[in-house]
Amino acid sequence: MFPIRDENPTLRTPVATIGLIVVNLFVWMFVQGAGSDVPLARSLCLYSLIPGELLNSVPVGTRIDLAENMACVLDGKDGLSTLITHAFLHGGWFHIISNLWFLWIFGDNVEDAMGPFRFLGFYAVCILAAAAAQIFADPAAITPMVGASGAIGGVMGAYARLYPRAYVHTLIPLGFFITTAAIPAVYMLGYWFFIQLISAVPAVGGPAQIAFWAHAGGFVAGLLLIKPISRQDYIDEHNRLMPNQSAKYRL
Repeated sequence: MFPIRDENPTLRTPVATIGLIVVNLFVWMFVQGAGSDVPLARSLCLYSLIPGELLNSVPVGTRIDLAENMACVLDGKDGLSTLITHAFLHGGWFHIISNLWFLWIFGDNVEDAMGPFRFLGFYAVCILAAAAAQIFADPAAITPMVGASGAIGGVMGAYARLYPRAYVHTLIPLGFFITTAAIPAVYMLGYWFFIQLISAVPAVGGPAQIAFWAHAGGFVAGLLLIKPISRQDYIDEHNRLMPNQSAKYRL
């Protein structure tokens, strides 16, 4: 299922959400060369998260083939910064467009419940939680981990708890046909989380091309963090904006 839009107004301009989208696009265009082979490979070597290197669980000098005639060679450097930098890298156009679209659909309402500065802190913690989940699942992995998906998973977890009955208009492929449906957020996002868990289980202890555990870990972090970080006065304002809503949101 792919979200098109939601029926959930905001009271404040989502400056932090817009800022994160701009930063991700800037990195993609000017650091990763919009997917050009050499800058993309260089960015993966320098700024992606490689659990085996971070934890020194693979030997220095290990070679990671990225493409024809391009590879990373692990040098044992201190990679703590990659716990954050990996979340601003992407592997292709579809990867970044889909991630930023999800961030735009769900990020504005989550930011609206806490304000921009709290939202940026929340987003950073979700990045770290997602990275920790993936590292724990496979501490010796050498596949470079990139993408905002883990942090956006946190945003989606927070949205599911904040606005479970908000309708999300969603594209649903049915074989050769595609239809749309307005689905309560708790079901649409719950289904997304379930798919991440199902997809992640076979990857425990082995290499994976998609960081499903990071997605799931970010989602759980968002569910847990939204209560202490959100502002109930902002949520109350949102409730007053929707007087005909059948259920009020209160954490």
